[in-house]
Amino acid sequence: MDLYELTLHELQEKLHNKQASSEEIVKAVFSRIKDVETKIQAFITLDEEGALDKARKYDVQDHFSSLTGIPYGLKDIICSQGMKTTCASKILENFVPFYDATVASRLKEAGGVLVGKLNMDEFAMGSSTEQSAFFPTRNPWDLDRVPGGSSGGSAAAVAACEIPFALGTDTGGSIRQPASFCGVVGLKPTYGRVSRYGVVAYASSLDQVGVFSRDIRDCALVLNIIAGKDPLDSTCVDIEKPDYTEFLKDDIKGLKIAFPREYFQEGIAQGIKDTVKKALLKYEELGAIVEEVSLPHSEYALPAYYLVAPAEASANLARFDGVRYGRRDFEAENVIQMFSSTRAAGFGDEVKMRIMLGTYALSSGYYDAYYLKALKVRRLIKNDFDKVFEDFDLIVSPTTPTTAFKLGEQTGDPLTLYMNDILTVPINMAGLPGMSIPCGFVDALPVGMQLIGKPFDEGTLIRAAYAFEQNTDYHTAKPDPGVM
Repeated sequence: MDLYELTLHELQEKLHNKQASSEEIVKAVFSRIKDVETKIQAFITLDEEGALDKARKYDVQDHFSSLTGIPYGLKDIICSQGMKTTCASKILENFVPFYDATVASRLKEAGGVLVGKLNMDEFAMGSSTEQSAFFPTRNPWDLDRVPGGSSGGSAAAVAACEIPFALGTDTGGSIRQPASFCGVVGLKPTYGRVSRYGVVAYASSLDQVGVFSRDIRDCALVLNIIAGKDPLDSTCVDIEKPDYTEFLKDDIKGLKIAFPREYFQEGIAQGIKDTVKKALLKYEELGAIVEEVSLPHSEYALPAYYLVAPAEASANLARFDGVRYGRRDFEAENVIQMFSSTRAAGFGDEVKMRIMLGTYALSSGYYDAYYLKALKVRRLIKNDFDKVFEDFDLIVSPTTPTTAFKLGEQTGDPLTLYMNDILTVPINMAGLPGMSIPCGFVDALPVGMQLIGKPFDEGTLIRAAYAFEQNTDYHTAKPDPGVM
């Protein structure tokens, strides 16, 4: 097996046993990237010279940190000192931060080697990575299909074995949905578990940084590094952080799992429902108790989300005006014209549409009718989950209503595109942890199963996911090399 095919923990073992050097691993990763990247197009920016230089420095050190010499990628919404952070937008096309986001800093301190920045929907607004201002990313399982979004580049790069793990962000499903489409593990931690400092904001009350990996052990290892209190982020909660590798146990006897009937109704492809129900039977075989429940306000989550998220985006994106950083129209005759022309040229159509929608929802005379009502619905959604978690340890559902759709298939129909997040949005609205893991295939395309946990109980997600992974082999499947 080539080095680029190995998981994070397998690479750690190779390094510790001196069976491979960090330089050899990084060279193997870049060789793989050169072989497949013209087809996948997962990266916006690559730094081969910088990565190899760092790897060589690690190889002469006598001590190891948890990630020493391991390559990884960052979604291009996470600031990285000295490396462009574009948010896949023309308005930040040449923006180079002078500091690291907290998650980037923690990976760097752990010895990780940053390979490059990964493609995404512009400012994380999209479900297919077709809204990138630069180019669409393709799904390694079928190059005519999308990888999901907005963290599609991160998911595709991990699935295509370009990197062993990556970080993404999840506002309404932007980690879990592409993880499902690409057949990898995708974890969105509880809101407040991981720092958002240095992550360009889309919707501040919903955004959360999370992990893409090829198996659950790698996910736990990375979460150990990035989770925890950060004094630079007031929304990052100061509570005890466990060692997540301690939850890598095969025994789930007595674990109470709920599956919501609303997540298996009309609108979810029959093949998806059948695959996830088969996975629930596997949990019963392993000793878990599985029962049906109701989350009655789920149907209101998506419309409420598309009021809350754009409203927060309209405020967050006001800073991109040509004054402080990024693109500027130098030919404008006055400040107002500069604001207008800079934003008109810098933002894509999807971003403009969401800014206008959010501004309208917050405007005088409409705030109570739209934004405030959406916040009340958000509370009802959270109450539904709280009630279920009084009796259950975990909720299981499909991650997405369909498998990966074809490039261009939904770009002209935004409402259909938004429906891809119908099963993931409620979890963000409630601030809960959620994870997508591979659980089967429909027509040779990956299907993801979504695990939803109690607040700050990522450990139970890892335990349940690991037990399923140890008793199935879906996570070992890789895209057909002939495709790439």
